[in-house]
Amino acid sequence: MNGKPELIFEVLVTSILLGLLGDAFLRAAPWGLNLTLWILLLVMSAASMAARHGVEWPRAAIFVMLLVPILAIAFAWRDSPALKALDLLAMTVAVAAWSTSLEPGRALSRGVLDYLRGLLNSGTASLAGAALLSRANVQLPLSSQPGALKHIRSIGLGLIIAFPLIFVFGGLLMAADAVFDQMVTTTFDVDLANLVSHAALAAFFAWIVCGFLLFVLRINKPTVDRLSAEPPGLGIIEVAVPLALIDLLFLLFVAVQVRYLFGDASLVEGTVGLTYSEYARRGFFELVTVAALALPLLLASDWVLARAGRRSIRTYRILAAVLLLLLFVIMASAVKRMLLYQSAYGLTEDRLFATAFMTWLGVVLVWFAVTVLRGRPRPFASGALAAGLAVVLSLNILNPDALIARVNVARAVAGADFDAAYAASLSGDAVPVLVSALPTLGRDERCVVAARMLERWPPSANTDWRTWSLGRSRAVRIVNEERDQLEAIQCEKLMVLVKGTATDPPP
Repeated sequence: MNGKPELIFEVLVTSILLGLLGDAFLRAAPWGLNLTLWILLLVMSAASMAARHGVEWPRAAIFVMLLVPILAIAFAWRDSPALKALDLLAMTVAVAAWSTSLEPGRALSRGVLDYLRGLLNSGTASLAGAALLSRANVQLPLSSQPGALKHIRSIGLGLIIAFPLIFVFGGLLMAADAVFDQMVTTTFDVDLANLVSHAALAAFFAWIVCGFLLFVLRINKPTVDRLSAEPPGLGIIEVAVPLALIDLLFLLFVAVQVRYLFGDASLVEGTVGLTYSEYARRGFFELVTVAALALPLLLASDWVLARAGRRSIRTYRILAAVLLLLLFVIMASAVKRMLLYQSAYGLTEDRLFATAFMTWLGVVLVWFAVTVLRGRPRPFASGALAAGLAVVLSLNILNPDALIARVNVARAVAGADFDAAYAASLSGDAVPVLVSALPTLGRDERCVVAARMLERWPPSANTDWRTWSLGRSRAVRIVNEERDQLEAIQCEKLMVLVKGTATDPPP
């Protein structure tokens, strides 16, 4: 535990400043440049104080720490709300990994429970806030230094005592004299509700920053030192029976799927009475869910048999390997359904992010086979987290909303239906693609897109620097550069479509 009074004093001052900046910056939505700057200031403050006061961090902690501002920069880059939500989730995971990496030991040896413990420790420390100072058992430097600094402490205490007295006596004097009441009311014309709102938000951010800094600067020990649980008293039979039955179920499903994987639309339509696109729509998300649920089952089975004998472990690995192979066939079926679904209905955010999740899941399942099934479970969690962060960063580079607009416009050019209201409801990241594609769209689609662009991206949409992002700024600039062209395209009879919400495409 680092008990340097100077460091703790810096933590308190930094927390107050970041709390005030948090209220000034993060009150505006949607989050963009404001969150980027605030997170950068938080990370830079932590790193600066650690360097000045000799707080030693493992090399892995420094590397993981850098992931947090990288993910924060994405908020000032892209405009997609769904992508920003994913970035926020990834940033939370990165903070948990940062917390875990502060402890000694090899980074690749962290298990799932270690990362969960890191998430609990960083979250608990942030919620505990300045209350963690009671565990540090140190005095602030102002209490031990003579002169001006000590007087500042005394003045502050005097103001705290004076405030309620002034409030009571002032209220009585205002009630006694109307002229005095009017003078005070005019002079201190303050929106009390607004003032309380700002004070509460600033205090909230200051509180969580204080707790987080006290934790990462090692002034306080982790709340949860150890997170583990003894596996239940189950043997290979209790584990093998459900695994074998699930293998049999998956095998039965795969046997049915093989016909349709290599068949054509007539086979599906003649068997179940659905069109091929309806068949694909019905199955894709269910198959992704099946694949996602199978992984925790395999991890739990490995944990239950952690102390089993070699024969039991060998039996489990055979059953798990069979399950993995069948899962890959199921995922191949899901991929084909996705392609069919896209060809029938186009691309949406739900479909794109579900495909990205399935890609991550496929990588994790391969990593599971390479690590856990070979008796090396410790690197699994680190590899799975690294793959997830890589997918999130790749999505930011890929620019999902622009890709969705590009794919759907290409389908429209090829003669397929184009949901203009949905396309125009995408974030500012899609605007450059849509505006450039206007000449290739049909008349009605051009009308809807043009009217919606003018409605959503006026010059006033980019006046608050806190909500600025590159995607949002580019959308406003392009729409206003092409304003004359867009206004010429609008169609009065279709304005009712624009005033309503975008159509809700199938997920």
